[in-house]
Amino acid sequence: MTRIAKVSVGGKNPVRIMGILNTSPESFYKKSIQTTKTQIKNSIKEMENDGADFIDVGGMSTAPYLSTIISEKTESKRILEAVKIIQNVSNIPISVDTCRAKPAKDALEQGVEIINDISGLKYDEKMKDVVSDFSPSLILCAFSSKMVTGNPMSTKKLLQESLKIAKKSHVSSERIVLDPSIGFFRKKGNGPFFTKIKSDWVNRDLTIIQNLNSIKGNYPILISVSNKSFLGEILQKDPSDRLFGSITAEAISVVNGADIIRTHNVNATKDAVTIASNLKK
Repeated sequence: MTRIAKVSVGGKNPVRIMGILNTSPESFYKKSIQTTKTQIKNSIKEMENDGADFIDVGGMSTAPYLSTIISEKTESKRILEAVKIIQNVSNIPISVDTCRAKPAKDALEQGVEIINDISGLKYDEKMKDVVSDFSPSLILCAFSSKMVTGNPMSTKKLLQESLKIAKKSHVSSERIVLDPSIGFFRKKGNGPFFTKIKSDWVNRDLTIIQNLNSIKGNYPILISVSNKSFLGEILQKDPSDRLFGSITAEAISVVNGADIIRTHNVNATKDAVTIASNLKK
């Protein structure tokens, strides 16, 4: 049985919800940015009341179409400030969204239990040592620094590579969730935080959502589609106007095998997940 920060996920467990807390002003979705103590406290209380099982804290935007790299010191500072505020108002399990070793280590030393690495432990060589030292729960995302195809089998192979790294770092397979990285496979982008593909990236994301069960294997799957750019391409709407598209994609992801939904919209997502879970049965 997989447990992420002592919360059982996958199998016959309910679909879990991970609320997003962005502390990065450069984030693509401006409504999600929370930087003051009051904003963070209110946001956490609201997400927890709305049904979030985890909170995922990000200190640096990794959107592939933005140039948003900041120093590790700044990323750590943002994350730690938010983590301390959360820990003072809630016992909800905290995940930290980072692919860099120093922010991850700082967060784990502060008591964070989950690391959500959008590079699947491949971006920062030192991340393997941090993971080995702390043995956190892990969310491993599909990633490659080389060009790959956009089909589900290629994504599955990339995830298997990350699983091998995690195994060598002595992380139990029962503390690992996989993320096929919706929005991070592109023909071109800014910065190092995306995987280059030749095929159409919107079609790639849609195909992945349609084929989640062929990717997951024995591991739970986390899906993060909330306000993502593939929805914008289809709907021709900006991030502030993608709620209905987001919850539709989330519901279909649940029917197709998703075990955790990572979202900016916890309240609406909770309803969508509840209905989709019942329809799936």
